This record gives sequence, C-alpha cells and structure tokens, in this order.
Amino acid sequence: MLFQMWQFLRHYRRQTVIFTILGCVAVLSVISFQTMPIVAQPASTSSERPAIKAPNFGRHFQEFGREGSILIYDSKNNRIYEHNPKRNSTAIAPASTFKIFNVLVALEIGVIPNDVAVLTWDGIHRDIDAWNHDTNLRQAFKDSTVWFYQVLARKAGYERMQQFINKVGYGNRQIGTPADIDRFWLQQPLQITPQEQIKFLQRLYQGDLPFSQRTINLVKDIMVREQTPDYTLRGKTGWLTSTKPNVGWFVGYLEQNKNVYFFATTLDMYKPEDAPIRIEITRRSLKDLGLLAHIN
Repeated sequence: MLFQMWQFLRHYRRQTVIFTILGCVAVLSVISFQTMPIVAQPASTSSERPAIKAPNFGRHFQEFGREGSILIYDSKNNRIYEHNPKRNSTAIAPASTFKIFNVLVALEIGVIPNDVAVLTWDGIHRDIDAWNHDTNLRQAFKDSTVWFYQVLARKAGYERMQQFINKVGYGNRQIGTPADIDRFWLQQPLQITPQEQIKFLQRLYQGDLPFSQRTINLVKDIMVREQTPDYTLRGKTGWLTSTKPNVGWFVGYLEQNKNVYFFATTLDMYKPEDAPIRIEITRRSLKDLGLLAHIN
C-alpha cells in the first residue's frame, strides 16, 4: 500500500514538472511573439504606376551658365519635379510676383474697381519705357509696372494689407512698418520660398483664399500668358534687385491634359538680357514632361 502511494506521487511529480516546463515554453513563446518586430510584406505592384525617370532640369541652367532652381508640381499625380531642392526651400523677397497678391487685395477692397480702370502716370521717368504713361491694371500686370502697384498698396494701407497677409499666411507674413507699405515685397522684409509660392498658387487655383469668386476669377484671367486649344499658361515674373546677384522669378501654373502643373523658377541674373532666361528654362522644363507641345 505504501509502495503504491509512493509510485503515484512519483508519477504525479513527473507530470507536474513536464506541464510546468511546457507552460513556461508557451508563455515564453507568447512573449517572444508579442515583442518580435513585425515586418511589413511588400504590397502587390500590379496596380502601381511605372516609375518615371526624373528629368534633368539642371542641364538647362548649365546651358545658360546660370545658377537657379525650379520646382514643378504635378497635381493630378501628386508628383514633384525639381532642380536645386535647397534653394526651393530658401525664402527670398517675392519681388513682382507679389503683384498677384496685390491685385487680389486691391480688387477685393475696391481701391481699383476693375482690370481696365486707369491710373495716371506720376510723370517720373523710369528706365523701362512701358512704365512711363497712364495705364490700367491688366496692362500694368503684363508690363510689371512697379509704380502702379505701389499706388495700389498705399491705397490699401498698412493695416488692411497686413490683415490679408495674415489671413492667407503669405510667406513669412512680414511687411515691415507703415513706411514700408510700397516696397516691402521689393526690398524685404517679406520673404517667400518657391515651395510656398506653389502652395499659394494651388490655393488660388482652387479658390481657397479669403477673396470673392469675382476677384479670384479676374486675377486668374489677368495672369493668362498663353492660351491655345491645347493648354493655358498663367504666370508672373519678378526681378529682385536688392540682392547680389539679382534674382529673377517666374511662377504660375499650366493647365493641360485635364491636369494642372504648378511651377516656381528662380534664376541668378546679372544683366537685363538675362530676363528671358527664367521663362525659357521653365518652358524647357515643362517640355521635358511632355507639355507645351501640340496634342493630336
């Protein structure tokens, strides 16, 4: 009887040890599974778009022997193409590209009623002949007539201009003091990056700005540089003369193939003959993407 009890206890202890060991292994397995890093499996590539080789925009700057940058945003495919990313994220004064914003404010608050209202030339002779006469909003935008837009800014006034700058979140939002009201975009303190120019233009295109639809539509129409059955190109140039070297801007957007391509180009400029280069480089870069060409 005692012998049988001893055997039973011996067998029981052996099973208990085995179960205990198995239990520990199970617990360790759970712990190991929970702490093991999960490696994501590659998704199926059957529905992915084929990779597009980024064009070499830099060669266009090299051909002209100039430093600069370009940023093109393909909105439909959410793709960015660029040359000189560091420069595309560096803020500088917007120069005459600010005329887009200036027009929005002037029309919205009524300091000028429409695009054909004329302002009288102040009689001060300036180096650019196209500026030395009476002109209207549309023509002044095309000729980039600085004095015309300085008048609009003074009429808008420091407080209202700052309010709109803040509402839109334009650039660094700095317009200086009331004394700077007619030059803050030409000589700083207002600064904006090419990346921010693109974002501002996107909001303009989408109508996502604190201006009436009438104002936005009129500004879009004024911005048209080229219009064909195949595409519409809108844009504004700028020439920052307060830096050495000077910096040329060309910003805008192209509507083609049921898509919109936003662009911002900067170029170091040393003489008046450099002015067309910023536009030519932009056109060549857009053509690299298969744009600005005849569509059958």
